[in-house]
Amino acid sequence: MKIALVVGARPNFMKVGPVYFALKKHSAYNPLLVHTGQHYDENLSQIFFQQLEFPEPDNYLGVGSGLHGEQTAKVMIAFEKFLLEKKPDFVLVAGDVNSTIACAIDAVKLHIPVAHLEAGLRSFDRRMPEEINRIVTDCVSSILLTPSKDADVNLRNEGVSEEKIFFVGNAMIDSLRKHEEKAEVSRILDDLKLSPHSYALITLHRPSNVDDRSNFDIILSAFQDISSDLSLIFPIHPRSKKQLKKFDLLGKAESISNLHLLDPVGYLDFLKLEKNAKVVLTDSGGIQEETTVFNVPCLTLRENTERPITIKLGTNQLVNINKDEIVQNVDDILQGNSKMGTIPPLWDGHTAERVVDVFNNFDYKFS
Repeated sequence: MKIALVVGARPNFMKVGPVYFALKKHSAYNPLLVHTGQHYDENLSQIFFQQLEFPEPDNYLGVGSGLHGEQTAKVMIAFEKFLLEKKPDFVLVAGDVNSTIACAIDAVKLHIPVAHLEAGLRSFDRRMPEEINRIVTDCVSSILLTPSKDADVNLRNEGVSEEKIFFVGNAMIDSLRKHEEKAEVSRILDDLKLSPHSYALITLHRPSNVDDRSNFDIILSAFQDISSDLSLIFPIHPRSKKQLKKFDLLGKAESISNLHLLDPVGYLDFLKLEKNAKVVLTDSGGIQEETTVFNVPCLTLRENTERPITIKLGTNQLVNINKDEIVQNVDDILQGNSKMGTIPPLWDGHTAERVVDVFNNFDYKFS
């Protein structure tokens, strides 16, 4: 059985990789890797093939960047050609990026069933483009592979048939556990002259933060205050850096003496930085999950999250885009008032095996 596994943006690699390798162990499956090229910067894409030990993709669509509609359309045009040529029996998509929704729609229109890895997550905020991608992808998928029990509840509340919902756990944690030991030998802390727990790690890329000049400015002002107590390590997403320049805020960022703007770093280096941080400030979904597993305090600079399990059970806290609130939350952590957490059920490094079990027992008649 030919199963096309779609990767496009950085988080997809850590989710899809474990499933690819689990399928390769079974002679019944022929997994085909399709890289849409949504992230085309080497540190956001190619390095993941190297560090996660992926083979070269069977197909590289090379769609590049663009507005949401433009990028989604480019993926749909290219992926449809792939489907017509290769005729896979099944398509697996992951997460909530534009490649996810584009490839899912292509497949179902050609009567090819779709599995959605990381299904059922909801922020209940339709201003977020990722929320639209999640809802529509779940709606058209035949198999909904959920990372947490709250995702099952969301799908049931939307009227999804029980027979389509499969609680398998978090595939991203499979990658983390597999590569955690290898990440320990990373020299990134030495290269940056950092000692463990002496710095805050930062990631920002959500439109609500980096496409809004006022919000971006508020966040930088908070960083300015925090930098008197902590080094701030900010591997900056290319798009975020572009927005700093657009809003004439790059000078402000560079003037913060203890804020270190880095090019994007590879997966292993990032795990090492994340695991040894005093606190992580982010707007990323996946990082909320990884910090929960590492038991590292995480402040999510957003009004809401599609991963509430990281708040209920993990180390994550939501923080409004308010300078005083951000600074106060960091200060609380520095004073020893970190939120303690536990690891959610089935975040155990064996999710990919459960995904293969689902495939083994699924009725592949299109539904």
